[in-house]
Amino acid sequence: MARILTIGAHPDDVEIGMGGTIASLKGKGHEVTILDLTDGEPTPTGSREIRLQESQEAAKVLGVDRRITLDLPNRYLLDSIENRLKVAEVIREVRPDVIFLHYWTDAHPDHRAASQLSEAARFYAKLTKTEMSGEPFYPRRLFYFFSSHFRLLVKPAFVFDISQFIEVKIRAISCYKSQFNEIRGNLRILEDLKITARWWGSRAHLDYGEPFASRECLSLKEISAIL
Repeated sequence: MARILTIGAHPDDVEIGMGGTIASLKGKGHEVTILDLTDGEPTPTGSREIRLQESQEAAKVLGVDRRITLDLPNRYLLDSIENRLKVAEVIREVRPDVIFLHYWTDAHPDHRAASQLSEAARFYAKLTKTEMSGEPFYPRRLFYFFSSHFRLLVKPAFVFDISQFIEVKIRAISCYKSQFNEIRGNLRILEDLKITARWWGSRAHLDYGEPFASRECLSLKEISAIL
């Protein structure tokens, strides 16, 4: 079974981008860790304590093995040497076969920084003769999920089948009551995400799907993987 590390700038980013995929991977016995680079605060109706509780509740819904929250600053996330080292140490500890991270184009500066930071940390994680904790490790694959503030229409490398897990995804996102509520007037996002997953699914002959990008060429060992 594979070890998976998903990296989001804020709590709820990973759920929005690939919550159904996470639930599916866990259902097949894979090990999944979520890394939130920030606690997501401040926000209009949240707090650090509330966000941490919500993120743990969402993790339970998805069935993930572990959720880690770093102390990097929300709104001011940067791809710095110091931050690369912090993320690289997590990679060296988790030792994932695959990393999922933010798509590289986004209106949100934190999302762009998270993508660049995670890419660099993958490289740093393999370094020797360093003061970083853990043994050198280089994950084989990077895939990019879409949790974007742009209304992007891109051609993904693949669409993951979440037909059996769309409701799990929505339940996980619903845990973030401090972020999606009547006060903020954004409860529509839950229905919008379901509609979006339906559309992506239809592009790949599925009921519901989540798209992913890849900078690197993908390979197949069996034709059954695409049937």
